[in-house]
Amino acid sequence: MTAPIRIGVQLQPQHSPDYSLIRDAVVRAEDSGVDIVFNWDHFFPLYGDAEGAHFECWTMLGAWAEQTSRVELGALVTCNSYRNPELLADMARTVDHISGGRLILGIGSGWFQRDYTEYGYDFGTKGSRLDDLGASLPRISQRLSKLNPQPTRDIPILIGGSGEKKTLRHIAAHGDIWHAFVDVESYRHKSSVLAAHCADVGRDPAEIERSAEVRYDGDVDAMLRFADDITAEGVTLLTVATGGPDYDLTAVEALVRWRDARAG
Repeated sequence: MTAPIRIGVQLQPQHSPDYSLIRDAVVRAEDSGVDIVFNWDHFFPLYGDAEGAHFECWTMLGAWAEQTSRVELGALVTCNSYRNPELLADMARTVDHISGGRLILGIGSGWFQRDYTEYGYDFGTKGSRLDDLGASLPRISQRLSKLNPQPTRDIPILIGGSGEKKTLRHIAAHGDIWHAFVDVESYRHKSSVLAAHCADVGRDPAEIERSAEVRYDGDVDAMLRFADDITAEGVTLLTVATGGPDYDLTAVEALVRWRDARAG
């Protein structure tokens, strides 16, 4: 049976000096019919004014868990480097309970050097950060199994990235959802690499939900053509981003209508 198409929105916690703007965007996103509301795990804006307003990821997720009632929620994605993996597991379990079982634990190896430098983390190398992620994933799972009370469900682990040697191997071993930032042709190739890693660890690649970023540049028709093309390759979770202070949901609402029309 084909999995249903799901729509996510990433509400980027940047350029919104009044938190009420983010709170309002969450309400509007849930009311629009999206399935998942994501933020991101950075300490400074990634574009626009580099010194602009910005809020922290996981405290925000706790607030969203109380604020919402239907949508799943999570970070797209948590930086593995910023928190001890046992602590992250406990944080995830807590937000899972606050939300009534709606958390997705999105995680990646990290890349934004300014976050590391200004907050005192060792940036290392791309390879060392990926190795750290690989070491953290089983520790997260082990800590989740020891916590009291236990999570309300097996918290889905979403891993972001498409590196063929390490990231896709980590996804094959530990991921429930693979989130990719790729075009259709690249996705097709990366999917075959993931399948090979799954074979190496004895896992059916169909167990891993496929997720992709959808870019919106003002052309709704082009965005929906990409949505048609990438879902034809097996992607079932599509996420589009929007930033503060306005949090324009035009693209999100178009994707929700597209999803509903497909469902018929």
